Amino acid sequence: MVLQLENIALKRGETWILKDLNWQIEKGENWILFGLNGAGKTSLLNILNAYYFPTEGKISVLGMEFGKTYLAERLRKQIGFVSCSLQEKFHQGDNAFEVVLSGAFASIGLYETPTDLMRDKAVSLLNKLGCIDYANRNYETLSQGEKQRILIARALMADPSLLILDEPTYGLDFIAREKLLESIEEIAKSQNAPTMIYVTHHVEEILPVFNKTLLLKDGQVFATGDTAEMISSKQLSRFFELPVSVLWNNNRPLLSKIQMVEK
Repeated sequence: MVLQLENIALKRGETWILKDLNWQIEKGENWILFGLNGAGKTSLLNILNAYYFPTEGKISVLGMEFGKTYLAERLRKQIGFVSCSLQEKFHQGDNAFEVVLSGAFASIGLYETPTDLMRDKAVSLLNKLGCIDYANRNYETLSQGEKQRILIARALMADPSLLILDEPTYGLDFIAREKLLESIEEIAKSQNAPTMIYVTHHVEEILPVFNKTLLLKDGQVFATGDTAEMISSKQLSRFFELPVSVLWNNNRPLLSKIQMVEK
């Protein structure tokens, strides 16, 4: 079992951010976490990464149960986390190669001396993700797409068992988005690939490798199941509370609102 959440709830002040949340992920599954802004996706990710602890419920990630051991450091070395929020945390002057190397230590910034083996692995990942040409450039000077590729390379440095991609195509144009999605698909199909959670509110980003989907709404699980069933006209019309159409083309979905004709 990669992930098991049982009746998870999170309260901030007098407000319940998450409530009665149950979720299981088995090895070999790749999941879409789909929800609109304000659905509770970020809070849920903070729990999975042990930045937050739930107000209620039980959670086990990669066999480690929260509350029984001090697991934050151990857990984060086994989870690769890619999020735009990380981009602002790196030190000015760090180059892309240093950012990738920091992933070996699960640190923001490079404080320890990497081994030759780590350096070789970083170079290999930079080549694999098409980043080698800008490895020596300052991270803050890179484009949004280049930054995201560097963050993915960083996330893979520690050979994570779980890779979480939080809105990885945010701010990218169509071409940059599709190139990044191609890289993500290659990672998912590679030997000994990590279990992946892809967080989004854009259905057109959903790749065939993501075979399961959780629909999150108002801090609660709306539905879970096979992606083809969850990302469907019927299910998403219920989810959005307005009539929508989902068309699948080349195993990728497209979403559109159904225009109602007044009589």
